[in-house]
Formats: sequence, C-alpha cells, structure tokens
Amino acid sequence: MSTVLGLIGVGRIGAMHAANLVAVRDGDDEHPPVDLDIALADVAVDRAQALAEALGVRAADSVDELFDERPDGVLIAVGTAQHAPLLLRALEAGIPVFCEKPVASSVAEALPVLEAAERTGVPVHIGHQRRLDPGHLEARRAFLAGELGWLHTFRAITADQAPPPVAFLATSGGLFRDCSVHDFDTLRWITGREIVEVDARGSNNGDPEIGRVGDVDTAVALVTFDDGVVGTVSATRYNGAGHDVRLELQGSAGTVQVGLDEHYAGRSAEPGVTFPTGTPWLTFHERFAEAYVAEMRAFVEMVHGERESPCTPADSVAASKVADAAQESLITGTPVRVDLA
Repeated sequence: MSTVLGLIGVGRIGAMHAANLVAVRDGDDEHPPVDLDIALADVAVDRAQALAEALGVRAADSVDELFDERPDGVLIAVGTAQHAPLLLRALEAGIPVFCEKPVASSVAEALPVLEAAERTGVPVHIGHQRRLDPGHLEARRAFLAGELGWLHTFRAITADQAPPPVAFLATSGGLFRDCSVHDFDTLRWITGREIVEVDARGSNNGDPEIGRVGDVDTAVALVTFDDGVVGTVSATRYNGAGHDVRLELQGSAGTVQVGLDEHYAGRSAEPGVTFPTGTPWLTFHERFAEAYVAEMRAFVEMVHGERESPCTPADSVAASKVADAAQESLITGTPVRVDLA
C-alpha cells in the first residue's frame, strides 16, 4: 500500500521539497524506490496543479481536502505565519508532520506546538537541513568520537552571494533569525551544549533599503556556551564570491572544517596554491542539494517509524531563542543572556 504524503505550499521551497520527494519515491543507485502517493495543495490551486503535472504527482483542490484524506504524513512549506496553525492541525489529527523552520513567527507562538507535540507524541520534523548535510554529520561524528579533544574555539559562517528582495527582508525577522539560526542549531546539535550568551554587532554597507526595513546586511556574534567555550557566528548578504557556509571546530587534539571543498567561495593568497578548483555555489539550494534530498528521505523514514525526528520542535525553538538574543543584542549593543527556560 502506498504511503500518502500531502505537501502544503508550492512556492520556491515547497516546489523543491516536492521534487525531492519524487526523487525519494523513484530511488537511486544507493536507495531503493519507495511507494509514495504525493499530493500537493496550495491556495493558488492552478500553481499546485501545474507543478503536480510537471512532477507526475497529483494535486488536491484545497488544504481541507488534503487533510480530509487522512494522509500518512504532511509537509508544511508555506509562509511562517501559517506554520503553527498547520502544525497544530496535523498534531491534533495524529499525522506525522514536516515543517520548514521556524516553528512559528515567535517563540511565544511556538509554545502551543511544543505542548501539543509532547501531549500527542506525534512525530514532528523541523527543517534544519544542515543536520542531514554530509560535512556537518562528519564534523559531529569526529567531535563525539573525541578526535578533536576538548573544544576551545568555533567559527561559523553563513554568507549569501546576494541579498534576497527587500520585501522579504522586511518580514524575515532579521539576519540572525533568517540565516544564523541554522548555525545556532548545528552548534547545539554537534556539541550537545547550550548557548548561554550572545554579543552581536552589525553593519549596512550595501543597499540602504535593508537598513530602512530594520535589518543589517552583515553581522557577527560572539557566542558563549554553558561550559565557557566561545566562538563566533557571522553572516552577510553580500558575499560576491558565492554562497559560503562553513563551520570550523578547533579542539585540543584536532581541527575540522565543514564547507572547505572544491566549491569553497574564495581563493588562497598563498603563492602556487590552486585550491579550490571548482565552481563556487551561488545559492543555498545548490550548496545543500544533497542534504535537502536526505531531509525528505529522513521524513519518509520517520513516517514509517524507522527513525526518530532529526530535528524536533524543541530543538528548533532552542535555536530560535538564541537568534532572538542575537537580534536583541544587535539592537541594544550589549551582551544578552539566552532564555533557556
């Protein structure tokens, strides 16, 4: 019997997830096909139908119709404001659910989702795709295996090649909530430690409209863990060399760096060094293409009861609390303690 999956929202991210679900359904050299019946739903019914036809899946006439089918799993890829209501609807219906980050528009709005997830026991997977990225997985393995010794420094970078439309930035919640929240999540996930304090600064030297909507185009945060280890998390909208996501973990016995491969968006200034020789990634879709497919495969496995959620709502909200503290610090110019309650 086919596993019925309903995907809500067929914008840029939703369309990508739909295509990746089809890839999971069809299988590849390393993964057998999976019997999936994929249904798409969107308020723009024509757009859902067009994408369904292009991908060889089907479209529902509405979100209500999709839920009435009692699918085995639901994926939410709509605007942030609708995340919590749809998550709650899936949880109360007992349907395993995947949702793009964040859980809700604010931590306060996410609390009912955390309560419902705890009460119902329904599995929830929040889309922090770096947890499925091969480089981040290897860094975590090396750290947990003790190969790095004790951690003394970390450096995380998320750098977009070019900024998104200002209209998006006006509703994104700020650079730390939009971009660096991924770094905060992976740092917690890899180390198993809590971030307790953030001291952030930012600047605007690009499009002045970014500042006018209350955001910055570049920022850096000094981050402190609960064991006293410190490091930096930086982000920018203007990394002209390409999309650059890196994480360096330095320990007493070794160092590992994620993202330092042939697609690294930079060059060495050392004479005679030709690394890297590849073409830099230009977008996060390209950089994390493999991780996004793995994310959909992990969700299907979670629906089948074959694995636990790679990223729970509680995990995602914990990262959002750090991002909130970073945004507050950016505004006040002072260090901010993270609310761990």
